[in-house]
Amino acid sequence: MIRLFGHYISRHFLLLGAVELVLFFLALFAGYFVLYPLEQLQRAIDEQHLLVVAVLFAVVMLISMVSMGAYQRGLQDRADLILRTGLAFLFASMASTLAFFTFPELSLGRGVFAIALLFSFVMVLLVREIYIHIAGAEAFKHRLLVLGTGKNAKLIHDLEDTGVGFSIAKFLHLHDKDDVVPKSRQIELSDSLLALAFKEGIDEIVVAVDDRRRRLPVDDIIDCKMSGIRVYDLLGFLEKETACINIDLLYPSWILFSGGFNMGGFAKYGKRLLDIVVSIFMLICLTPVMLLVAIASLIDSRFRDPVFFKQVRVGQNGKPFNVYKFRSMRTDAEADGVARWATKNDSRVTGLGRMMRKTRLDELPQLVNVLLGDMSMVGPRPERPEFVDQLSKDIPYYHERHRMKPGVTGWAQLRYPYGATAYDAQRKLEYDLYYVKNASLFLDLNVLIQTVEVVLFGKGAQ
Repeated sequence: MIRLFGHYISRHFLLLGAVELVLFFLALFAGYFVLYPLEQLQRAIDEQHLLVVAVLFAVVMLISMVSMGAYQRGLQDRADLILRTGLAFLFASMASTLAFFTFPELSLGRGVFAIALLFSFVMVLLVREIYIHIAGAEAFKHRLLVLGTGKNAKLIHDLEDTGVGFSIAKFLHLHDKDDVVPKSRQIELSDSLLALAFKEGIDEIVVAVDDRRRRLPVDDIIDCKMSGIRVYDLLGFLEKETACINIDLLYPSWILFSGGFNMGGFAKYGKRLLDIVVSIFMLICLTPVMLLVAIASLIDSRFRDPVFFKQVRVGQNGKPFNVYKFRSMRTDAEADGVARWATKNDSRVTGLGRMMRKTRLDELPQLVNVLLGDMSMVGPRPERPEFVDQLSKDIPYYHERHRMKPGVTGWAQLRYPYGATAYDAQRKLEYDLYYVKNASLFLDLNVLIQTVEVVLFGKGAQ
């Protein structure tokens, strides 16, 4: 870490930004070289026209990348990187197009610009892979200083080995009642906290003492925060790193005073527009597949059983609605009238139904629910009223998942395997609450992109 204008910046990302700035600069030359003779390229360089445009293009691209958070530690997920890079290129394209329209003398031709963008996109992803291979994954991880050595601090210690985007520099011993973090990783505060943070290259400080009523070095923590080091409480840090909200640690005042749980009007309308566009597009593209599934279902049942299946589910704000699916179970699956979760190797699932569940083909009719407005493309999965009534009694905050429309796919479906127990329902609720708190078009796009992996590889299917 180095300190610039009172703020700590990673040397690795400074170097990476410099390399990519040069790549953006050279990208326009590459586009010009592909489309025009070498003599014309040389003449454009001599006249300095190409140099000026290349500098502007590189600066705009770099600013767009920074604005999309492409130079922050913890950005290791490839889907997230591709999405952020794609959005950065979209904004840069819009800004460049506006600049060329306003100042026509800067224009080099659409072909040059398109090739430059393609070259830049490929090279950014390639450079990132090479840089991680050379510098190591640790270079892209947040450096962490944990205040505390007790049970709460141990949660972070155990989380470090699960491939998350941080590495723990030290645990600061603050006389917790239960001292359970290994002694080799503990440190006593002999100087100012800021001096320690600078020495260890700290990006973030997590307050994880077991009893917050004991005296904390508040002035030192404020000094660190005012110097640009991020400070988190335990629950906020775990939310950031695990993309879920730990219900065992959740307390009402955290919900009251933490950000989120408020999707703006523009985002709500944008989400609805995204739902309509994506569901119509998928219905058009997948109609042949749905016809084949319907025919296969009729043949499988010898034309005796219905193709479609509808069931009451709990929607937004607890309002019930009928969800539509391709039938994947026998018609007598719940002949006794008792609602049951599907389990692994469930005997009630037909042979064709097992294949549909693995590939998620049975969910396709829910696109109609999206068009009707009962569901969204992304949101907590809709549950049956019988399960909701019981889970709401057993699991705190369970009813909060119904603040959003249920989804065809969701954050919990990506992050947690299929479960058929109350424990699984609680763990999935932690991801649903994260989605409800942080719902945005960006998160929806991220979920939709990653859902492709779920469909192709059958992750979590039952």
